[in-house]
Amino acid sequence: MNEEFLKYQAQTTPHPLGMEVSHAEGSYIYDTSGKAYLDFVAGVSACSLGHRHPRVVKAIKDQLDKYLHVMVYGEYVQQPALELTKLLAEKLPKPLETTYLVNSGTEAIDGAIKLARRSTGRSEILYADKAYHGNTYGALSVMGYEERKTPFGPLLPDCHAIEFNSEADLSKITENTAAILLETIQGGAGFILPKSDYLKKVKERCEAAGALLILDEIQPGFGRTGALFGFEHFGIVPDILVMGKAMGGGMPVGAFTSSHEHMMLLGDNPKLGHITTFGGNAVIAAAALATLREITESDLIAQTLQKEKIIRNRLQHRLIHEVRGKGLMLTIIVGSPEIASEVILECQRRGLILFWLLFEPCAIRITPPLTISEEEIKKGCAIITEVMNDLGRNI
Repeated sequence: MNEEFLKYQAQTTPHPLGMEVSHAEGSYIYDTSGKAYLDFVAGVSACSLGHRHPRVVKAIKDQLDKYLHVMVYGEYVQQPALELTKLLAEKLPKPLETTYLVNSGTEAIDGAIKLARRSTGRSEILYADKAYHGNTYGALSVMGYEERKTPFGPLLPDCHAIEFNSEADLSKITENTAAILLETIQGGAGFILPKSDYLKKVKERCEAAGALLILDEIQPGFGRTGALFGFEHFGIVPDILVMGKAMGGGMPVGAFTSSHEHMMLLGDNPKLGHITTFGGNAVIAAAALATLREITESDLIAQTLQKEKIIRNRLQHRLIHEVRGKGLMLTIIVGSPEIASEVILECQRRGLILFWLLFEPCAIRITPPLTISEEEIKKGCAIITEVMNDLGRNI
């Protein structure tokens, strides 16, 4: 399939990994030769319950027997979407109670930007240097990486970068600012955590200036950091919460949540202020509902921090400078991009899937399914250690 893959399917890099996938189950992906690969990436944090989780598969099949798409978003009452948004409201702190369902995290970012501008009557959006929020034009406009933005300009006006974790830059939040948009934990930059009550200080400055705080939980959300959402670790509540990736249990979905008062502004003056054909699709919503129920009704979130300890204890090697992140949102930092790439590629040859981060070339992503067993974690860490031992003989 590889030659046809390169010819007919548009690519994102000159050198895709090109694994020919046969099937996937639990913590493993299998290629067409029958080789098994232990998955330490989980679809880039999307498959939080592993591959083809029985509860998610059953929910999809049950909904398939009822109906698929019936009407554009927000017109008909569809039970899967209603139950999903209701359960989210029950699990989130006030005033996060009303959710708009869309098709991806990047679409949710665009919706959140629109909502912030509509709610405040202001235009300025602040974002963090080295931020990644997606690749639509709205999300690209708040990407903190000029080299990747410039070829597609001009982008949205009045979007300005600040430095993540810089208290001095918080003075840039003014009466002209509609919102500041931050990843709760910076992903593409290298899994950078907020320090010294940074998020609390951001929230306080927003309240003083009448601006909104938008938190992007597309990667940290749905249990990956040892809480249902990452912001719970930091003692604040955003004005707008953006989610995606793991929300669908392997199906494509995104959402943004805010107060009922704010969200109602998208329905009038103008009407159809935000609209989607397939957002809230019944099959996708059924999968997301099953995923949320499984995560919140099991002990997976509590297990996440214990599994983090195992990974940190097992990954101690002279080539590893640091293990960053929280829960099962972790990255290994090594001494050079060449070492990172060699470890990732050689681990795949030996049956372990790792991956790169967008903006930190010395990083190796470790974001396995929350359902991964302790034995599988130890197996994967052993492969990493073996590869580093072999690589280290030449360094």
